[in-house]
Amino acid sequence: MARDLQSGRRLRPVDLARAHGLSTQAIRNYEADGILPAADRTPHGYRTYTPLHAGALRAFLALVPGHGHRTATSIMRAVNQGTTGEALRLVDESHAQLLDDRHTLRAVERALRDLEPAPPAEPGAGATTTARSGAPGTFIGPVAGRLGIRPATLRAWERAGLVSPRRDPRTGYRVYDEADVRDARLAHQLRRGGHLLEQIAPLISQVRAAGGLEPLETVLRDWHTRLSTRGRALLTGAAELDAYLRLRDGRG
Repeated sequence: MARDLQSGRRLRPVDLARAHGLSTQAIRNYEADGILPAADRTPHGYRTYTPLHAGALRAFLALVPGHGHRTATSIMRAVNQGTTGEALRLVDESHAQLLDDRHTLRAVERALRDLEPAPPAEPGAGATTTARSGAPGTFIGPVAGRLGIRPATLRAWERAGLVSPRRDPRTGYRVYDEADVRDARLAHQLRRGGHLLEQIAPLISQVRAAGGLEPLETVLRDWHTRLSTRGRALLTGAAELDAYLRLRDGRG
């Protein structure tokens, strides 16, 4: 089969499909979606493919892990329509997104390193005890003062899901326990780094689910691994795309 794909002979849909463990319907779908160039037809109307189509299929399958199915499809469509510049722009966007994700990860790691245990509230400085749970907590004013922000900012973070203080059953005031203060401090660090509320909310959710900052070490290691895997996938996709472009240019 490998010799068939490298030779100049005509290939059937099943030949392409078997080489990659796909169905013949998948090959037809890829052609219909513009991922593969249009196939030639026999006098009886059967599709026939060439090593150029095999190269397009290899390029597409190599692009998917790094770019995702949608972007990989757009890249191949652009190449097959003769707009290589657009294809390269899409490739650049994926690399730029990976770089932005790396910057975000570094900012998160810096923010976590900067988070030291919050000092306990001083007597008379807003500390309270709820009648329902008996758990100590701090009112919104002292928390805002400790962070150097306005209470209105904390209320905005609450609406965005970054903090979730409980309410004192007697007064209705917001009460921030130790975990709430931790979330507020983490949000404050990330906001100072220029991150948007919608970017911060998923991380805060992970901190809550982990029960604290220390278990996030595994999350951060996994994050590093995913970024490295994506980076390697982008390199592999770029190599196969370049090989396909060379085939189209007649230099393969």
